[in-house]
Amino acid sequence: MTETAVRTQAPESSRTLRQLVRYTLIGGSGVALDLVVFLLMHNVVGLDEQFANVISTTLGITNNFVLNARFTFERRDRLFVRFLRFYAVGLTGIALTNLLFLAFTDGLGIDANIVKAGSMPLVLALQFVLNRKWSFA
Repeated sequence: MTETAVRTQAPESSRTLRQLVRYTLIGGSGVALDLVVFLLMHNVVGLDEQFANVISTTLGITNNFVLNARFTFERRDRLFVRFLRFYAVGLTGIALTNLLFLAFTDGLGIDANIVKAGSMPLVLALQFVLNRKWSFA
């Protein structure tokens, strides 16, 4: 590997790390919003966990898109298209979480609150990769 190639990779990996840290911090705000709304909708209002998950995750996705567009990926062009892509990636998180509800809550009887909280790190990692490569590419 040439010296120029090494220097080119170092800034890119540093940039990726900064983006991952920002994405994770912003994701934390979305996770908190998502989890609080889910707990309220499911435990207080009494909505089915899958319906409550769609509502709470949609709010988290919207929160995260606005903040990531501004601070993580610093992209302000084609916002509507980017939001649609970001939301499509968010749907993968909804689908994955709902599959985990089916397997662990419905199948094994594990509390839906635990399954929801446990799914979040997996969903965050998957969505970072997809959003970096597609939504904000």
